[in-house]
Amino acid sequence: CEILSSLPLQMSLYFNVYFFPFWWLITVAVLYVKYPALSDYYKFILVTIMILVSLTELIRLYLGYVGNLLEKVPELAGFWLLTLLPQLPIILFLLFNEGLKIHSLERAVHIIFAAFLSFQVVAAFFALRRMVNTLATRFRLTEFHRLEEQRPAPG
Repeated sequence: CEILSSLPLQMSLYFNVYFFPFWWLITVAVLYVKYPALSDYYKFILVTIMILVSLTELIRLYLGYVGNLLEKVPELAGFWLLTLLPQLPIILFLLFNEGLKIHSLERAVHIIFAAFLSFQVVAAFFALRRMVNTLATRFRLTEFHRLEEQRPAPG
């Protein structure tokens, strides 16, 4: 029984769990400071992004922990998709859109969060590929042994 969990992915998830509240507090504090200077559509976009990122991050981290530690492919695939599709583009939008009047502290925490997400996309991909290949091999071996048992004895 080979362990299929990815240690680098698990370490990244562990540190991400502790970094996310810090990121959230910094982002909300900076948003509070710059909110009056923003245009109406950026106010709406930023509040929507904060709500979306907060909900998605909780679900994403849960799926990452369960998928990696318990070696469950659907949960790890969900984690990978939630990291790749909503989270990474949103953080890159927050990092590179100059219309948001980005502060240096905000840029720093967004860079760290984007680094976490980028690393997790790559690590989860390789962990997911390894899990799928190993589980497919186990399935094929189980089916082979089942066919061997059902085969009539010679003679």
